[in-house]
Amino acid sequence: MNLIIKLKALRKQFLIPLIVLFLSISSLSTSSYAANNDDIIFDDKPLADALSLPDWFKLSFLEIDADIKEAKEQNKKGLIIYFGQKFCPYCKAHLEKNWGQDDIVKYTQKNFDVIAINVKGQRPVLNLDGKTYTEKSFAALKKTNFTPSILFYNTKGQEVLRLRGYRPPYQFRAALEYVADAHYTKEPFRQYMARAESALGFGKAELNSNELFNSPPYLLDRSRIKAEQPLMVVFERKRCHACDVLHGGPFTRPEIETQLLKLEAVQLDIQSGQPVFTPDGKKISAKKWAEQLNINYSPTIIFFDENGKEIIRIESVIWFYRLRSVLTYVLSGGYKKYPTFQLWLGRQTMNMR
Repeated sequence: MNLIIKLKALRKQFLIPLIVLFLSISSLSTSSYAANNDDIIFDDKPLADALSLPDWFKLSFLEIDADIKEAKEQNKKGLIIYFGQKFCPYCKAHLEKNWGQDDIVKYTQKNFDVIAINVKGQRPVLNLDGKTYTEKSFAALKKTNFTPSILFYNTKGQEVLRLRGYRPPYQFRAALEYVADAHYTKEPFRQYMARAESALGFGKAELNSNELFNSPPYLLDRSRIKAEQPLMVVFERKRCHACDVLHGGPFTRPEIETQLLKLEAVQLDIQSGQPVFTPDGKKISAKKWAEQLNINYSPTIIFFDENGKEIIRIESVIWFYRLRSVLTYVLSGGYKKYPTFQLWLGRQTMNMR
């Protein structure tokens, strides 16, 4: 009961129904919830059977402006574009764990129309810029490195939020409410989520230690002298279950450890005042840098090239197969030829066949 009282106080203070929505379903403590939580635990091996999309998705001609206007006419808050693919285990997790829950489905249907884009598809898509793309080229235009990717548009045709990769239910609920209630007009999603996570956090009281990470001082400047290796920065926070899972799962696999040894790797606490010299040569605290990078998920992994330019970031649930592929994409220099991870991955699959 004490937990419920605290959550009600938080709701009054921040006017965010997300917190109550997530934990009011159970009288369990956060520690016991963590022990029973499996929203981020699944096998990310490519699926053997193709996925089917929910039958309540809108049947669209993929004319984005028309779809937004129709959503507005139906008094909805906007349009969701779901980027997925048929054999994606992360898409399966999203469809089952998010759009497999009645409350999330009802809230989505009430406030949004949802259309689906196959990131490998060839159907024509008429974008808001008046240009026509294939599904595949449109996905590349929107930099959908990871599936599922979710784009939220308001009824004015403005893209107001983008989620790249699978997010667990409490975060997806937050995203739906953030857009439906127009919180994007008041604050970035990062701040909106930070309040909820400070109340809901569970896991280790300290960051996970790993010998593969460099120790401070963090001199990451690559603007003056080109580095010899790419850089991987892992942004984490304390009381982060997903961070604990990353360290206890993918980071322990020998194949991943071998790849990480070929990188310069750094771990930063997004709530810390620890000074950092960033890849572009600026001195800043870890917390301020995370804010500048607009990080709204923990752990977020960002890769930089030898000159300090960002290559790619992972800001969602990540498991072995996807992490191994991203590391290969970075270490092989695949990003130099293929602007998105999905295009590179498609080429790798064709080569293997």
